[in-house]
Amino acid sequence: MNQAKLGKTDMLNLFKKMLLVRAFEEKAGELFQQNLIPGFIHLSIGQEASSVGTCSVIRPNDYVASTHRGHGHMIAKGADPKRMFAEILGKSTGYCKGKGGSMHIADFSLGFLGANGVVGGGFPIAVGAGLSIKLRRTDQIAIVFFGDGAANRGTFHEALNMAAIWKLPVIFVCENNQYASTTSISYSLAGGSIAGRACAYGIPGYTANGNDVLEVREIVGRAVLRARSGEGPSIVENKTYRYRGHFEGDPQKYRSPQEIDGFKKEQDPIAVFEIRLKTAKVLTDSAAKKMRKDVAQIIEDAVHYAREAPLPQPEDAMEDLFVNP
Repeated sequence: MNQAKLGKTDMLNLFKKMLLVRAFEEKAGELFQQNLIPGFIHLSIGQEASSVGTCSVIRPNDYVASTHRGHGHMIAKGADPKRMFAEILGKSTGYCKGKGGSMHIADFSLGFLGANGVVGGGFPIAVGAGLSIKLRRTDQIAIVFFGDGAANRGTFHEALNMAAIWKLPVIFVCENNQYASTTSISYSLAGGSIAGRACAYGIPGYTANGNDVLEVREIVGRAVLRARSGEGPSIVENKTYRYRGHFEGDPQKYRSPQEIDGFKKEQDPIAVFEIRLKTAKVLTDSAAKKMRKDVAQIIEDAVHYAREAPLPQPEDAMEDLFVNP
């Protein structure tokens, strides 16, 4: 995927989408603290380049299987923040009519096969989508996002083996944010590399700076071209970092505030890309300010929509749960 083909509008759209993902996540955190969101939420603040860069090189009819930390993936795939907030607030106008919530939000019309509360649960779903693509003989691809912790689950290896032997068009995108829940990769990751595990299955493994949206585009783009041409799966390891805890309310005793601040100051994906755009004279200070204002308004409108939306009716509790024979 040649970065040189990106025009000014494309670059600015990437930046705005990253701003939108972060603003959504920050607002979701605020709503959770106000006890307006039932259950747990897991935020992806700091990982915007991975989700936006990856989804920017796929098509609307391609498939994405997500994780428990999936808000950013869905926004990057084109979801409406209004219906997303409605869903995580448990409202009937949400993507799953308020029944899925944060960890099970989905929209098949977007090719978004769902967030998943089970660590490693997206692997077999993506492989199933890949097999469907092959049987239907289309040129679609499927992407499964996962974290470094999920790379140590059995479904990871089972799915990779099946995708490799059948040459399925599935791309395994690891968002290596350094921690599996509360456990550092320095302790839990044998071999030191998730991309390096690809060699065991005879497929390519790529490593990207997951805080550089253009590098993510470049490397995921290679895997996409390979998959569309019928050459099979790949692993892409986007090395990134999450600023918030594993879940909202996590005391984060497993790392220091200084470590988090260091990543924010030196590797923040939005700040890095903004500097790059301004240096290239693609973005001005005033344009950046306006873009942030526009994004803030989108979020405020979305929250207003969600808070005003009705709750599901008790008599509808069993709807959409079973398929009639």
